[in-house]
Parts: sequence; C-alpha cells; structure tokens
Amino acid sequence: MIDLRSDTVTKPTAEMRKAAYEAEVGDDVYQEDPTVKELEQTAAEMLGKEAAMFVTSGTQGNQIAVLTHTRRGNEIIVEQESHIFNYEGAAISAFAGVQPRTIKGNRGAMDPVEVEAAIQAEDVHNPETGLICIENTHNRAGGAVIPLGNMDAIYKVASANHIPVHLDGARLFNAAVALGCPVKDIAQYTDSVQFCLSKGLGAPVGSIIAGSEDFINQARKWRKRLGGGLRQVGIIAAPGLVALRTMVERLAIDHENASFLAQGLSNISGMNVVNQVDTNIILVEVSERELTSSQFAALLKDHGVLVSTFGPKLVRFTTHYDVNRESIEKALQIVSKL
Repeated sequence: MIDLRSDTVTKPTAEMRKAAYEAEVGDDVYQEDPTVKELEQTAAEMLGKEAAMFVTSGTQGNQIAVLTHTRRGNEIIVEQESHIFNYEGAAISAFAGVQPRTIKGNRGAMDPVEVEAAIQAEDVHNPETGLICIENTHNRAGGAVIPLGNMDAIYKVASANHIPVHLDGARLFNAAVALGCPVKDIAQYTDSVQFCLSKGLGAPVGSIIAGSEDFINQARKWRKRLGGGLRQVGIIAAPGLVALRTMVERLAIDHENASFLAQGLSNISGMNVVNQVDTNIILVEVSERELTSSQFAALLKDHGVLVSTFGPKLVRFTTHYDVNRESIEKALQIVSKL
C-alpha cells in the first residue's frame, strides 16, 4: 500500500527504535525520568519558552492548554475549520466548560480585526473571552502556513486585552521549514504552544506543550487529572528526541514531494487541486467524477493507494517520511489509470 492518508502513519526509524531500547528511565510523575526531562528541556529551548511538558497526544496537549488558561463559562476564539473545534470531540466544552466563538479564516488565518471584534465586552449577558487559538500549519486549509505578520497582529490584539494566545502547532515544524525560520520565531507570538512528535517528525507517539514555568506547573496537574501521568515514559520520549534532532530539516523533502504530487494530480482529468500547497498536504476535489469521496477512496484502496476523505467530494493526500518520490510517481500512475 502507498499510504497517503496522514503523516501519522510513519513507522519509527531504526535510530528511534534503538533509542527507545536503550533509554534511561525513571518515574515521570515524580519528574525523575531523565530522558523525558531532556526532551522537555530541548523542546523548550527550541521554542524559546521557559518550560515544556511531554503529553500523550496533540489533542491532550490542546485540552490541557485550554483547561490551564481558562475557567468554566469562558468563551474561546477559534478559526471555524480548526482542529480544536472540529476534531477533538467537543472536549473544550466537555472538559473545560468553555464555548467556542468561531471566525472564518482565509486559508486558516483569522483577520485580526475580526478577532478583536469577537472579544466580548464586559456585560452580565456575555461570557468572558478567555483564550485565542491559532493553528499553524492549518490542517483543513491544506497544510497552509499562517503568516508571521498575522500571528503578530493577533498577539498584539490579545495582549492589549489581557487574553492569552495558544498555538495548536501540530505541524509547527512544517511551518518553520516552509518559512525558513526556527520554530521560536513562530512561537514568540504565543503564550503556549503544542506540537506533535508523531506527525511529520515521525516519532511513534507523543506531543509537547510549552509556555512559562507557571503555565507548565499548572498544566502538570491538569495532565494528571486527565490520566496523562505516565511512569517510565523515557521509552517513548527517546524517539521524540531523535525526531527533533534528525527529522526536522528533511521535512523539506515532504514539501517537495507534495508539490510534485499536486502538479501531477492537477494534470489528471477530473482531479481538481483546491489548495495552495505550502507544506505536505494536498486537497483534491473529485466533483467532476460520478463518485463521492468515500467511493473514490475505496477505489484507490482497491488499487493500492490510501487517502483520507475530507468532505463529500474532497480527499486529502499527505506526504511523509515513509513515502518516497518513486511511490508518489506510482500513485499518480494509478490515479491516472482510474
């Protein structure tokens, strides 16, 4: 199978497996696991934050951030196609007791003027705005990179209104590579940030959240409440260290492969690439064919290619470490024949 469903499907490298086997471990709930501590310190330094914490998933990291920043009855501002709003099981409401205020973005980027207008005024009828969330890269916008100027403007609005900003940076390193800058240049416009080790970076499990020391101290209690306090977790943190040290620069290859794939797909009759391909995600509309996206995905699967459905007529192709140029060329041949 040529698996283009997601960059979460990558298998750990030989170096990651060796690191897991040899990892020095301890009880992380007591903060005694040296490998986790090294991972957290490394991540914090890369992000330009005071402290960081290992969590089991990006969703858990986002939810801990919302729980830490807000109180029940708050409202949080999110882009209407964001992962926090669409793909986390309404956890912000179920756990944190907050409601979303959605803003329609342009390629995932919210207009700072609209963000400012959405901040609730002091009124007994209104929920207080407790948090603003940005997603970079933006998944449903096709891996779009949110411009630094946009993030800067939103951060200034937030700061002027004493509202924290959280970055869902599940694919933050893809954004940094596309922009040609270190991740701290993006994270500087946030009070907290989450990124996934298990997406484009190829680690088998885990994410990082980072912020001030006070934020992380509070976040540790929320992680414990959510059942995320693990023990000898260095075994799964060690591959994350390998990912940060060896898998970042190569993301440019995934981006090149995505551009190649998008160009090839756009040359096939009935395949309409609908997004500007900034990073490793291609969104393709199959509306000219007498097939739904689910039927089209099933047809591709029968011929050895896996993709994700993203709407009634929309499918997503995602490039990653385990798919090379030869596999992409073969996938294009299969799609063309079909």
